Amino acid sequence: MRIPRSVTRGVTPRVPAPRSRPPRLRAHRTATAALLAALLAVGVTACGQEARGGSRYKPSGGEGGVIGLAMPTKSSERWIADGENMAEQFRKAGYETDLQYGDDKVENQIAQIENMITKGRRLLVIAAIDGSALTEVLRQAEDAGIPVISYDRLIMGSQHVDYYASFDNERVGELQARYIVDRLELGKPAKGGSESHSIELFAGSPDDNNTKYFWNGAMKVLRPYFASGRLVVRSKQTRMNQATTLRWDGGTAQKRMDDLISKNYGEERVDAVLSPYDGISIGIISALKSAGYGGKDRPLPIVTGQDAELASVKSILRGEQTQTVFKDTRKLAAQAVAMGDAVLDGRRPEVNNTTDYHNGRKAVPSFLLDPVSIDKSNTQLLVREGYFTAGQLT
Repeated sequence: MRIPRSVTRGVTPRVPAPRSRPPRLRAHRTATAALLAALLAVGVTACGQEARGGSRYKPSGGEGGVIGLAMPTKSSERWIADGENMAEQFRKAGYETDLQYGDDKVENQIAQIENMITKGRRLLVIAAIDGSALTEVLRQAEDAGIPVISYDRLIMGSQHVDYYASFDNERVGELQARYIVDRLELGKPAKGGSESHSIELFAGSPDDNNTKYFWNGAMKVLRPYFASGRLVVRSKQTRMNQATTLRWDGGTAQKRMDDLISKNYGEERVDAVLSPYDGISIGIISALKSAGYGGKDRPLPIVTGQDAELASVKSILRGEQTQTVFKDTRKLAAQAVAMGDAVLDGRRPEVNNTTDYHNGRKAVPSFLLDPVSIDKSNTQLLVREGYFTAGQLT
C-alpha cells in the first residue's frame, strides 16, 4: 500500500537540530522520528492485511505470479472444463497457473494444496472434494499470506476462506423441482380428485455443502405436493441423509435406483426422479432401463439433472433424461479470475451476497450467478451461447 504524501511529507525531511539545543533533546527527537517510522511501517502492514485485499498480495516485480487451482476430479467433464477455463482466463490476465485434480481423494487434494503453499503460489482457488476436510491446510495458507477463493463448493469450518464464487444453488433445486411439478401438471386440479404420482428422491454428496442448498430448494417446491398426496415417495426415503450419493457417483446412484425399484415398484411405475446432477442421472436411467423402462408400454419417468454435460444433453435429445440445469462454468471461471485479480491488486472483489453462505465460522462474501433450466425444447440455447457446437449435439 502506497503511503499518502500527506503522511510522508511530515516525516521524510531530516532537518539537523540547532546547535543551541541540548543533547538530550536531540536524542529525544531522534527517538521520536524512529518511533514514527516504525508506526508507519506497522500501519502499512496492517492496511495490507485488511479484507485480504492489500498490497502484500500484489505480485512483486510486475509479474502476475502463479495461481494454484485445486479441482476435485477429472471423472466429470464439468470439472475438466472448469479447470481449463480458469487456467486460460488467468493466463490472459497475466498469471501462470498450477492446475491440479484430486481424483476425488481428499488426501490427494490436501497434498496438492500443501505443495502449492510450499511453492509460494500467490492465490488458491479450491473446489473442495470434502468441504470440511481443509481446515488445517487453509491455516497453513493463511500463515503463508496466501488468499483463498472457494470455487462452487463452499469450504466449511474455516475462517481462512476469503471469497466464494458459485451459482445460486438453492435456485438450482427449485428449477429441478418446478420442472417436475409442471410436467406432471400438479398445479392443475387432480382428475377425479385423488390423482397421485410416484417420485423418488436423490441428493448429492454428503460432504459437499452445496447438497443441502440443492435439496432445500427442491423441497421448498415439492413439500406442498407431498402434504396433499399429489406426490408419493413409495420408498418413504424422504430425508436428505437417506438420499445422498457419495462423491456424486453415477454407479452408486444406479445401485440405489436398482434397489428402490426392486423393493417398491411392481406393477406400479415411477413417474419422476429428482436427480441433482447429470452423472447421477445417467446411473438412474441405466437402472430404469434394466428394469424395463424406456419402451412404449413403460416410458422412462421424468429425470432431472444439473451441469448440462454433453452426454446428458445428448440423452435429453434422445428422449431419455428429461431436464438439466445449465450453469455456464465459463462465466463462473471469469468471476473467480476477476475476484482473484482484485485481491492480488489490493482491491475488494465484487460480491452480491454477504449473508447466506455461512461456513460455520463466518459468512463468506459471495458472488452468485443465475442457473438456467434446459430440456429438449431449448437445447439450442447451449449452441447459441457457444457452450457446445451444433455438431456436438447431432
